[in-house]
Amino acid sequence: MDPKEEGREEGEVDSLEPDFNKKHPLENRWTLWFDNPNQKQTQKQYGQSLRSVYTFDTVEDFWCLYNNIRTPSQVNVGATYYLFKEGIEPKWEDARNLKGGCWTAPVPGKGDSKKTLDAWWLNSVLACIGEQFTDGDEVNGIAVVIRARGDRIELWSRTASNEAAQTMVGKQLKQFLDIPESSKIGFSVFEEKINSGKAKDRYMV
Repeated sequence: MDPKEEGREEGEVDSLEPDFNKKHPLENRWTLWFDNPNQKQTQKQYGQSLRSVYTFDTVEDFWCLYNNIRTPSQVNVGATYYLFKEGIEPKWEDARNLKGGCWTAPVPGKGDSKKTLDAWWLNSVLACIGEQFTDGDEVNGIAVVIRARGDRIELWSRTASNEAAQTMVGKQLKQFLDIPESSKIGFSVFEEKINSGKAKDRYMV
């Protein structure tokens, strides 16, 4: 008889309770934000409907979150998901965004664009939380923007003036999203958007 069986009451089984101590920590803590305004916002109104949803710092907690929220293709037009390092708000004026900018990757309208949208969001999120960018310290967060005129992925970074770092981030983002070399994405600067309401692309890859 197996020694483990001794002293066990009939019908008793080993505990199947999972061991929550075996989670795999991420290098950074990340916060998911959701913005779903009822109408188009002005720059001054931005942020009024922005809400933090959940902060996580393990692989398991990320998947628990991801599997319990709607994918970008399932949310309303006008909504935005943001995934940012903890402590950084997805606003241009945040101290860690103010001197930065963002790479913008428009989702192609051809074919199954909603499938592409969901795949791009997941792949970009995994690249961020998995620290896949060479200049990972430059990466503040990632956003998926759902709009009638076209959905897009935005990668927000810290230092717009660092051309070498931004170019590397942009090239790697294209690789993670499997964007062909013939398609270009642009990087715009937040200070220019704040000052004039719009900004031309400073870099392109």
